[in-house]
Amino acid sequence: MSAIWKYQAQRLNQLIDENNEIQAHIYMEQLLLFPVDVQDRIIEEISLLPQCSRDAVANILGSYSVTDLS
Repeated sequence: MSAIWKYQAQRLNQLIDENNEIQAHIYMEQLLLFPVDVQDRIIEEISLLPQCSRDAVANILGSYSVTDLS
């Protein structure tokens, strides 16, 4: 898992911990370019984590991202 995903996960986790859903949506929309419906699914998955660690959040973010490896 890349350092970028870990940083983004840490920042998103912070916004969610602060109950700042609007800023979390803006963050994902601007930096990660996820549509709003995907943002909702990501936030929902994060909120259901038994332990909200940076790695767990990064794994969720990574599962929704599309990486062109060619």
